[in-house]
Amino acid sequence: MAKNELDLQMEDYQYLPLRDVVFRTLRQAILRGELKPGERLMEIRLANQLGVSRTPIREAIRMLELDGLVIMVPRKGAQVAQITEKDLNDVLEVRLGLEELAVKLACERITEAELHSLYQASRSFEKLLETETDDLQELAQADVAFHDVIYQATNNERLIQLLNNLREQMYRYRIEYLKDVKSRRSLVEEHDALYERMKKRDLMGAQKMIREHIERQQESIMQTVHHQNMAAAEEK
Repeated sequence: MAKNELDLQMEDYQYLPLRDVVFRTLRQAILRGELKPGERLMEIRLANQLGVSRTPIREAIRMLELDGLVIMVPRKGAQVAQITEKDLNDVLEVRLGLEELAVKLACERITEAELHSLYQASRSFEKLLETETDDLQELAQADVAFHDVIYQATNNERLIQLLNNLREQMYRYRIEYLKDVKSRRSLVEEHDALYERMKKRDLMGAQKMIREHIERQQESIMQTVHHQNMAAAEEK
């Protein structure tokens, strides 16, 4: 992890409190793979690289632990968390329940303006694919924007808050899914199919669509995680 890469991220978040700046910097480094699963997070080294004291590093590591991106290992300290099959299942089970509820409420409450926004969000994702970008974070944000329209259409602030919190935990898995070019293409079709069902106020069809959408992602990411874990085990 090069010093200038971390410094660049620090510049992006200058307007935030230092603890949050460090948290976001380290979070991005983990999501981008600059800090790899199993890698130890040495407070002194990170403090020197980022030009800060150990206190915001320590606070940021605690926040990353709450997000499931870091684990504390006895006698070893903080490490970047592995992506495990159980963690993936746990997160996606919760997401499936919340997304089905969100789609149900959105089908009942979505406005014409929000339907238009949902359609435009799908087109924006499609146009981004046409550029053949390899910027996984940009693709992830475009995918998130589509789902955000549905969340807002529920008009349920508590549900939106829960989904937004879960989105942080889902982000790492979403990035893994988007690494597969075929998966990216299928997302456009799935987004459009979901839009059509919501436009028709087809509650059962929309819930079936979101369930298949998430289960397909779960299966794809599970295969990737399984292969990664097998490869890591063979290297030991």
